[in-house]
Amino acid sequence: MNAAKKTGLILGLVAALFVLFFGNLDPQNPQVTVMAAIAALMALWWITEAIPLGATSLIPLILYPFFGLMKADEIASSYINSIIFLFLGGFMIAIAMETWGLHKRIALRIIILFGGSPNSIIIGFMTASAFLSMWISNTATAIMMLPIAMAIISKLEDEFGEGKISKFALAILLGVAYSCSLGGMATLVGTPPNLVLVKQLNISFPNSPEISFGSWMLLALPITIILLVFTAFLLTKVIYKVDKSIHLDKEFIRNEYRKLGPMNSEEKFVSVIFALTAFLWIFRTNLNIGIFTIPGWSNLFANASFFNDGTVAITMASLLFFIPSKNSDTTLLNAEVFNKIPWGIVLLFGGGFALAKGFSSTGLSNFIGVQLAGLASFPHLLMILIIAVSVILLTELTSNTATTQMILPIMASVSVAMKLNPMLLMITATLSASMAFMLPVATPPNTIIFATGKVKIYQMLKTGIIIDFVGVFVVILLLYLLGDSVFSLGTLPAWAVSP
Repeated sequence: MNAAKKTGLILGLVAALFVLFFGNLDPQNPQVTVMAAIAALMALWWITEAIPLGATSLIPLILYPFFGLMKADEIASSYINSIIFLFLGGFMIAIAMETWGLHKRIALRIIILFGGSPNSIIIGFMTASAFLSMWISNTATAIMMLPIAMAIISKLEDEFGEGKISKFALAILLGVAYSCSLGGMATLVGTPPNLVLVKQLNISFPNSPEISFGSWMLLALPITIILLVFTAFLLTKVIYKVDKSIHLDKEFIRNEYRKLGPMNSEEKFVSVIFALTAFLWIFRTNLNIGIFTIPGWSNLFANASFFNDGTVAITMASLLFFIPSKNSDTTLLNAEVFNKIPWGIVLLFGGGFALAKGFSSTGLSNFIGVQLAGLASFPHLLMILIIAVSVILLTELTSNTATTQMILPIMASVSVAMKLNPMLLMITATLSASMAFMLPVATPPNTIIFATGKVKIYQMLKTGIIIDFVGVFVVILLLYLLGDSVFSLGTLPAWAVSP
């Protein structure tokens, strides 16, 4: 354990003990103080990663029963629920795409569509990265896109010289890293914070409406597209203008595509499962687009509410265990998939949900709301701006999943105190958690690109800070323009009168 982790370990313990013995936040309800102490411990250990994130996430299973906050069986349910099944099902489908090479075929096909000029190649890479990150992890996308990008950079260096194509190299590498994060914002399965929001909202406000896959895309996809276009413009036209004399023979990329060979039966089956899953996710519930409503397929069943996006994910992923592979004695997915699932992230989901449950059941949420009652007259737009900037700065240094797990229960209390629709502040915080563009440590794609040695910290910083600034503006603008029609964000709903 290094010095930073040791410091974090001690800080967490000291903070928790201080709150526990000297806090006395609510003399009428001692559980509020105990819960605040546990929250302080988990927050500091998550931020500093004093111990693995998944290990910190297990703390509620130990301390809630010990302090009499909640029964063991009751808290255990936080660690396995429909949101976690949505993550697991989506992840298994993503693994199938990677196993049979479908993701690389999709990426190269998109890149081919954009032509051979430097700017077209950069935009093609960004589009492919963003699209894939909507469905598979941004880390896997970055790992897959990097060798293709480096092959193109190497070929151009041989032809034009390293100095002449340095700006192109920076633009394409940063474009891949940033697009992986932007693409993840667009769908519920694109990045864990989006799934955290869905469950945290339900825990804090049990009567709140469901955030479905389709409704989330109505709001988040336009944000992703706008920021993707802006980032492409920034990289290719403002900061890293590429020498126009540089040109890549389109045949080079076509040859990379030809190396994949014809689409085999496994890829075809996986692509059908993938397309069907996306369709069933998007159109499960009614989609309200202005004055128009697209009926959801779940309405065909008498008990439409019995279905959720997790049902779709697990159903479609399970089919992959039954479809045989043509050239081997196995199926499209086998037992190996369970060794590839990031169980630490699954535990992190559960730990955050347990934290939110503790906030509600002990009365800590109400306590925070009462303490923040003075915020009722605070300018709403200014509060949203403060939240967005604060979360962006925090997530530059910490896990975006851990950040949302920590911050969303507080946002629930703040929104009630300010008499705002809780979804407004919670969605702001969630989307902001995905805008980590300034530092290599902020997100795995940034780290992967930085590891090539072709991107310096100051180059990532100066580009990322501009995207962060514009990102805050775009998120807030789209929340006000689209949020009311999609989620009725402009009104304080009855379900949010008290958390």
